[in-house]
This record gives sequence, C-alpha cells and structure tokens, in this order.
Amino acid sequence: MSEQLLAHGLLAFFSHIAAAFVLLALFIVIYIRITPYREIALIREGNIAAAASLSGALLGYCTALASAIANSVSVIDMSFWGLVALVIQLLAFGIARLLIPGIVSDIPANKIASGIFLGALSLGLGMINAACMTY
Repeated sequence: MSEQLLAHGLLAFFSHIAAAFVLLALFIVIYIRITPYREIALIREGNIAAAASLSGALLGYCTALASAIANSVSVIDMSFWGLVALVIQLLAFGIARLLIPGIVSDIPANKIASGIFLGALSLGLGMINAACMTY
C-alpha cells in the first residue's frame, strides 16, 4: 500500500471516529437532559432499570451511527445521517412515554420491566434506523 493511500485511510478513519465520538457525546447529553430523571446518578446507586434503559438507548444509537459510518461517502454525509439517527433515537423515549405513561416514575423506582422495555425499544428502533440507512 502506498504511503499516500495509507495517509488518506488514516485521515478518513480519524475524521470519522472523531465525528462519531462527538455525535455520541451529543446524543448522551441530549438524552439524559430530555429524561426527567438522572440516569447517571441512578446507575451509580445501582438502579438496574436506569442502566437497562440507558444502555439500550446507547446501543440503539451506536447501531444506527455505525450504519451511517459504513454507508456514508464522506464525514459530512456520515454526520448528517448521524444527526438523523440521533433524532429518531430520541423519539424512542417519546414513544415509550406514550405506551407506558408511568415510565418516568418507573425508572427511578427501579421497576426493571420498564427499564428493559425502554432499552429494548431503543435498541430495536436503532436496528430499524440502521437498516434504513443502507441506501
């Protein structure tokens, strides 16, 4: 492999991973701000429901973001689809609130079923989101 191709590949890798880390951090900040409970504090206290719901949200977003990376033609294209994925993944919380209105009190109360449901809904939506990005 020529040095020029190697340099181009490394530049593409680092630009994509840097953008992905920024998008992931943005997702986490927005997600924990739209939920009316403090996931990180709850997780530190051993709340399984909070851990399951936040883990599912992160895995769902990362699944969609990975698809955006794999199918993009540039870092700008990847960032655009990463933002689309971010919005779709945030909708998962809204959908869960519609389906289970008490979920905002269930998670802090460590009702594990609600946490697993929210996490699974987020992961499932992330998988659908990812599949829709394979254009």
